[in-house]
Amino acid sequence: MISKFIKLFACVIILNCFFYSTSFSQEADSSTTSIKNSDSTDNAKPKIKQVDFPDVVRKFLKIKKKSSDTSKTSTHFALLPAAGYSLQTGFAVLLAANGTFYAFKNPVADSHISTLLTSLTYSQYNQIIFPVQGDLWTKNGLYNIIFDWRYMDYPSTTFGLGGKTTLNDGYTIDFDYIKLHESVMRKISNNLFGGVGFYYDAFWDVRETGLDSGVKTSFDKYGFQKQVHAVGIAARLQYDSRDNPVNPSKGTYLNVVYRPNRTWMGSSNNWNSFLAEYRGYFHLTPTTKNVLAIWSYNWLTLGKGKPPYLLLPSTGWDDFFNTGRGYIQGRFRGKNMVYAESEYRFGISKNGLFGGVVFANTQSFSESLNTQLHLFTPAFGAGARIKFNKFTGANLCIDYGVGIDGSRGFAVNLGEVF
Repeated sequence: MISKFIKLFACVIILNCFFYSTSFSQEADSSTTSIKNSDSTDNAKPKIKQVDFPDVVRKFLKIKKKSSDTSKTSTHFALLPAAGYSLQTGFAVLLAANGTFYAFKNPVADSHISTLLTSLTYSQYNQIIFPVQGDLWTKNGLYNIIFDWRYMDYPSTTFGLGGKTTLNDGYTIDFDYIKLHESVMRKISNNLFGGVGFYYDAFWDVRETGLDSGVKTSFDKYGFQKQVHAVGIAARLQYDSRDNPVNPSKGTYLNVVYRPNRTWMGSSNNWNSFLAEYRGYFHLTPTTKNVLAIWSYNWLTLGKGKPPYLLLPSTGWDDFFNTGRGYIQGRFRGKNMVYAESEYRFGISKNGLFGGVVFANTQSFSESLNTQLHLFTPAFGAGARIKFNKFTGANLCIDYGVGIDGSRGFAVNLGEVF
């Protein structure tokens, strides 16, 4: 299985790089440029030409690189066929399109760049995933518009409630899902934004599969629903001083979202969701480019409301499916989730092509509708980083995590986990 994965992965990477090399791009003609590069720890030293994986493949296949526009505009669009692997999807193939651009004319040095991302994925487990995600900025950084739209046909595994479940408790839930989350925030002060959002989630054709007749599952006990709707107007506060949101080397990110869901708006139940997230990026010494990254993700249910089972806080169900490396998505679920992770990121090659990480995380969930948290479940692991885009700093991330009770596995991402 591993050998098949390696062969498939290598073939798809070559295809990725071919499409990367033939995509439209307009970017600064400097191999040391990033979206917002403020790292000047070695300004006095000669710059080493930076290399990414498409450079390597173009050289190997003798593909001529298109001439770059030397203006300060940084615009890049790419269509990428790709393959990946995760515990929840198994092997998956996808067609991804992404872009970075300015949504206005005549950007200045400190202008925020906008990003768009979409993909169509089909997995080994017959899952279909179709997200459209955007982070748009108006001129002078006055408004930030964030949206996350997605459709999923998604057989997936659930294991019950709380932190004391075992892998043997797992069974499959199948459902169709539409997610429409949009937020508009206005600048309050330097790096601080506040605003409101409209959050809509709909599940239908929900069914449990592969069970013996008469078995009463945790989903049944909690309250099985074949259709679920959640609608709410959210309040959002965000602070972001990262030097590069694609691959930060320093700065702080704070995100707070309060989302009340009400039946009069179309929700199946009344309940209140609260998210408090922190990300910090540090250099342990003034001269190193290695980064210590820290992530805290706390997803809580406030008050006495009862969230639908499929919208309870759960491992790997954050917006980018990244919490809990070392565990399958949905491994733990409860009314409240407290999560922490740290990662040490280091370079391997001076030209920036190869790097690595070591990481550790822990998570805790409340049982059923009780507010008390039970257990802290750890995991740890390591990963490789291959520079996929030297202009934005985007890496191809290949990680292997190990949890408790036999949980372990690979995760492959385009972009950092946090």
